[in-house]
Amino acid sequence: MSPGRSDAPLAAVADQEGFQPAVPPGWMRWLPFAYVAFVLVLEATLQQEWAVSFFLIALPPIAAYAFGPVAVAAFTVFAILLEGFLAGIFHHLWETHHVTADIATAVVGILSTALAAHRTRQERSLVHANSVAEALMRALLRPVPHQVGHVLAASLYRPGEAGTMVGGDLFDIRATRSGERAIIGDVRGKGLQAVHTVAALLGSFREAAYDAHDLPTVAARLERRMAAEAQETQDEELFATAVLIEYDSLSHRVTVTNHGHVEPVLISRGEVRVLSGPPALPLGLGGLAETGTPVVWHHRFTRGDILLLVTDGLVEARDTDGDFYPLVNRLRHRFADRPAPGPADVINFLNTDLPRHTRNLHDDVAMLAIAPHGAL
Repeated sequence: MSPGRSDAPLAAVADQEGFQPAVPPGWMRWLPFAYVAFVLVLEATLQQEWAVSFFLIALPPIAAYAFGPVAVAAFTVFAILLEGFLAGIFHHLWETHHVTADIATAVVGILSTALAAHRTRQERSLVHANSVAEALMRALLRPVPHQVGHVLAASLYRPGEAGTMVGGDLFDIRATRSGERAIIGDVRGKGLQAVHTVAALLGSFREAAYDAHDLPTVAARLERRMAAEAQETQDEELFATAVLIEYDSLSHRVTVTNHGHVEPVLISRGEVRVLSGPPALPLGLGGLAETGTPVVWHHRFTRGDILLLVTDGLVEARDTDGDFYPLVNRLRHRFADRPAPGPADVINFLNTDLPRHTRNLHDDVAMLAIAPHGAL
């Protein structure tokens, strides 16, 4: 399959399902009905001196776990009516303890209805907060176009925590006069502070990518931005791992500088291998190096090649035995000795293969795949 034509749908920047109120499990929604059936069975099997109908006092709070306030109020009325019916069968309807049970059921039902209303409001508030966080991350991690300058591209972001889009992974690609420049990175920390740092780094990259004359200059701009962030947040240990790349379509080569990040993977002519080069310190720790200029290295990058950049959330995902996700082996199994895939084919494969390896992600996962377009 040509990298310019892919039958697979383009991968998304992030999961497209959005945020919805949590749906209670089915057994929880059936629990009130099962409880009523249990009470009726007890009523039919036990002797008359057992006031089994008193168990119905617990019906409203049981319903409050899975239903809204209107449904809980309906369960309350139903419980009171059923208590009266069961008491009336044995002519005990107006006895003091049965009347007390009805009053207790009404009081518990009112409290359960209020609890259900509060739970519903809390769920809506949480959905709203998560939706705002999702919009923020989508604004930061903008969708990567299918074609950027002289390369084809695809990307994906999977949050490590279910129900949230807030994370510290980042990626971007820009077409500049110096070639196509891309970044993928992982900020130390989590939560809103990590998002703040991600925004600062991406903003700095998007500016430096167009202004800087070479890749080390871009890296130097990001290093200064991280130093400023560390000073503003008073976090001396703030840093970000990152890989910066620059593609030159005239020389058919890619320039790479790796700042303590996961090494890129190249899929080329049926072979899959890791691209290794001289390492540099993570962004924010560059002051510890003897020289302030990171070492760059080059590799030939022609049509039919795919360069895959990922964050450590992918390669450190563990299965039930504690084994890491074997990225290179899985790519070899899928793409070795086969026609050249497109960037979207690689991203979509990893997006479906990763859940087979691990059920629960404990870290964010970001992926960016690029391929030359029009190069010979």
